[in-house]
Amino acid sequence: MNDLPALIEEQRERFLTVRVDKTMEFEREAGFALQIFQEKDYVAKVARSNPESAKNAVINVAAFGITLNPAQKLAYLVPRGGAVCLDISYMGLLHIAQACGAIQWGQAVIVREKDTFELQGLDKQPIHKYAPFKTDRGPIIGVYCVVKTDGGDYLTHPMKISDVYKIRDRSEAYKKGTGPWKTDEEEMIKKTCVKQAAKYWPRRERLDQAVHHLNTDGGEGINVTPNKLPEDEFEKFKAAILATDTKAAAKDEWRKAVAVCEPLGDTESALKLKNIMLGHANVLDGKAPDEPMAVAA
Repeated sequence: MNDLPALIEEQRERFLTVRVDKTMEFEREAGFALQIFQEKDYVAKVARSNPESAKNAVINVAAFGITLNPAQKLAYLVPRGGAVCLDISYMGLLHIAQACGAIQWGQAVIVREKDTFELQGLDKQPIHKYAPFKTDRGPIIGVYCVVKTDGGDYLTHPMKISDVYKIRDRSEAYKKGTGPWKTDEEEMIKKTCVKQAAKYWPRRERLDQAVHHLNTDGGEGINVTPNKLPEDEFEKFKAAILATDTKAAAKDEWRKAVAVCEPLGDTESALKLKNIMLGHANVLDGKAPDEPMAVAA
């Protein structure tokens, strides 16, 4: 297959059928794909030797609702394992999470040795102070991703750089000694953190599929199952919250639960218990359990 424009054009109908964002234009994304093939000789060579992989990569653009627009830096077509793969950046993952309603906004930030970083709690924004234009902030010691959910909660997921590198070392792409871990390490550090953080966000199939694609067909293979609060412990905290007779006492019991959830990175259980605490506070006020209310931090 030497005619790459024809190969892409063959995918028009399928592209329009599977696209999750109906505003996506085939001509526009096809143009970006051909631009990549024109500028990257090796990607074009792989596409010609493995045309099915190139077709699938273009269809994945539509299936995940991501653009190849180089100005946005959300996704790319890259050669991997003798195939053309759709690669999604950490910004692309955050974009998908916003587009499918999992989060309102999010960002991933590198932390260096001379920075001041303090985690305020699982449901609060962290404190991160640093001089962005200084060149002597020290080596990278960690990374964090903070997002705001549609429910108004701030979810922060921090990772030590040693934990990031443990995951990196299991990546097939890294083991081969080439690829983005060699050329764009900071971007991959952020991407690793975003992929781990996404496990604790409200579930969305589109986002789950994008992460699964990166871990399988994308060759990154860095899917790690998070630690969870044991079910019996969850029930004990739930019972303790519901047994209180004041809102202050209910919140104190919830904070005890958060202190256990934080080391596990179990944001999901902490948020479930928070909702139980808020509902119980409503009952104490003589309201319906699910009636909106505010509880002081």
